Amino acid sequence: MRITSGIFKSRIIKAPGGIRPTLDNVRKSVFDILGDKIRGARVLELYAGSGAFGLEALSRGAGSCVFVDNSRASVAAIRDNLKTLKLSETGEIAVIHADSLAVMAKFAHTAGFDLIFLDPPYYKSLAKKSLSLLGDCDILTATGIVIAEHSKHDELPDKAGTLTLFRSARYGDTEISFYRKE
Repeated sequence: MRITSGIFKSRIIKAPGGIRPTLDNVRKSVFDILGDKIRGARVLELYAGSGAFGLEALSRGAGSCVFVDNSRASVAAIRDNLKTLKLSETGEIAVIHADSLAVMAKFAHTAGFDLIFLDPPYYKSLAKKSLSLLGDCDILTATGIVIAEHSKHDELPDKAGTLTLFRSARYGDTEISFYRKE
C-alpha cells in the first residue's frame, strides 16, 4: 500500500497480517470526496489496522490523528509506519491499543473530532454498532463527518442517533458510507 497524495505521497505503508487493507484507489476516492475538509482536521481512526486512513489524512494536512485498534500487531504496524514517516506520538498523534467501541464510549460528549474513519472487520455487525454508538456518544464536531467502510452486504442505517447518511459509494465488495450530524 502507498500513500496517494500529500507530503508523504508514494511512501509505502506496511500492514500487519490478517487484516483487509483498504485499497489505494478506494482511499484516494474517499479523500477526493472529502476535499478541503482534511486541512487542519482532528481525525479519529477506529479499527485502524495499518493506520492508512489516518496517515493519508496527516499527509494531506490534517492537524491531528488518534489511531485506535485492539490488535497488538496493528498497533505495532501503525507505530512502525509513523516511525518510517518520521512522525512521533505527541499531542497531535496518538496510538491507542484498545477496543474501538470502548474508546468511543470513553470519549463520549467531547465533540472533538472533525473526521472519524471506521473500518471494522466485515460481517460482524461492528459497523452498525459503531455508528449507533457514535450517534449517541456525540464525539463529532457540528460540521464533522463519519466515514464508514463496510461490505456492500452489510447494510447500514440511514440514521444512527444524531448521524444521517448523506452519501455512499461502492468499489467492488466495499461500500463507503458518509454520515454527518442532522
